[in-house]
Amino acid sequence: MDMHTVVDGEGAERGLERVVVGDGRASGVTASDVLAVARGGARVELSGEALAALAAARGIVDALAAKPDPVYGVSTGFGALATRHISQELRTQLQRNIVRSHAAGMGPRVEREVVRALMFLRLKTVCSGHTGVRPEVAQTMADILNAGITPVVHEYGSLGCSGDLAPLSHCALTLMGEGDAEGPDGVVAPAGELLAAHGIEPVELREKEGLALLNGTDGMLGMLIMALADLDRLYTSADITAALSLEALLGTDRVLAPELHAIRPHPGQGDSAANMLAVLAGSELTGHHQDDAPRVQDAYSVRCAPQVAGAGRDTIAHARLVAERELAAAVDNPVVLPDGRVESNGNFHGAPVAYVLDFLAIAVADLASIAERRTDRLLDKNRSHGLPPFLADDAGVDSGLMIAQYTQAALVSELKRLAVPASADSIPSSAMQEDHVSMGWSAARKLRTAVDDLTRVLAVELYTATRGVELREGLTPAPATRAVIAAVREAGVQGPGPDRFLAPDLAAADAFVRDGRLVAAAESVTGPLR
Repeated sequence: MDMHTVVDGEGAERGLERVVVGDGRASGVTASDVLAVARGGARVELSGEALAALAAARGIVDALAAKPDPVYGVSTGFGALATRHISQELRTQLQRNIVRSHAAGMGPRVEREVVRALMFLRLKTVCSGHTGVRPEVAQTMADILNAGITPVVHEYGSLGCSGDLAPLSHCALTLMGEGDAEGPDGVVAPAGELLAAHGIEPVELREKEGLALLNGTDGMLGMLIMALADLDRLYTSADITAALSLEALLGTDRVLAPELHAIRPHPGQGDSAANMLAVLAGSELTGHHQDDAPRVQDAYSVRCAPQVAGAGRDTIAHARLVAERELAAAVDNPVVLPDGRVESNGNFHGAPVAYVLDFLAIAVADLASIAERRTDRLLDKNRSHGLPPFLADDAGVDSGLMIAQYTQAALVSELKRLAVPASADSIPSSAMQEDHVSMGWSAARKLRTAVDDLTRVLAVELYTATRGVELREGLTPAPATRAVIAAVREAGVQGPGPDRFLAPDLAAADAFVRDGRLVAAAESVTGPLR
């Protein structure tokens, strides 16, 4: 499907992008399109080519439905009940029933951006010409997205095989005008009322359509795409906070020399070292590791920062490759093939996505762990090379940042638990018909928590490192460091001084990292970082 994002017409007047679903091929979908719809509220439109592809595939399904021979998903039951042939008069009820019965999620609501990504990715596959869904069903899916109606989807209910069944079922239920959904005003109401208020007619599902709306890896893929976008920013942020910690510890930047990283040519490592070197350019604080208390080498948490962050960057690159392949896929079971066959398959298994979701959680935990070790070193007077204990104003009377590091340590400990792979687990379901599952949804949910926790960990390192740099009187930090310190102070994160209520400072530092202001401040001096 050729899909591109543009801004014009009515969308431009309202400041919204417009994502056009194109010619029925899945190869043109990008992560930027998903982010535009999920996070930016972009409008979705179906091109004439997409509508034609939908109609052609639907013609194949209608022809098979008219024949006496049973075809899975068209004229049979589902899963372990696939052996029953369903007569014509019961097929509408069959499709309606699969949505109702599979909308069995429990637990807290899933975030709006996740549901929008899930819905949009399902629409992408529906428009691929491989699902057999009618054009009017696809158009209604787009209309619901454009109206800002978000189905209520729950935390638990997907095993990541046969797709994200329960989450997608809750979305399909809204399409039928049933269940609950959130309106554009953030208020939850019956889905039927919200559709009526926006002039959207509920759909009555026909052969195969209920199954086609449920059978995909869209939830886990959407969360992977959003995590990758967040981690791009966070890994650059980590290079900046590591550079600031190196400065505050009077470390050496000689270990960042390009020729050292060229002889171990992992791309991420070289990029991370280059970022740190750019941030440290012009600093008077580096190169003092052999002054009053000489040390031959900096500690691993400082010296090996590019190696650890770089490995994570390479993990992100691998995960992005998997995401791009999955974006190019049309995941359904059965699928409509161009030669007119409707064939069962196993493409709905979430293993490829689940593995990289878990891999990213491991990388995130390790990046947070090394950041916490640098923070702890800055607070320990025996290892900080001249800084006061806990960076306190009057140590003993003041505790300084002692408990900020406790909070950081608690986050790192949680991240280690979250790094345990969900995809190593499997639990049989559907009377042993679905006897091996990916648990990819669970991997995605814990990765979202891990990304949030990493943001907080880096915020604590930023808070600590900026204070440490400011306490190095008589030495001028790098211009990029000075820009970061000025920006973070303007953002409400206070500098050195007597003890005060720390939680507001930490929250401000968290927001400063989370919304990209940290990277923007450094890049205002360095230019674009890698």
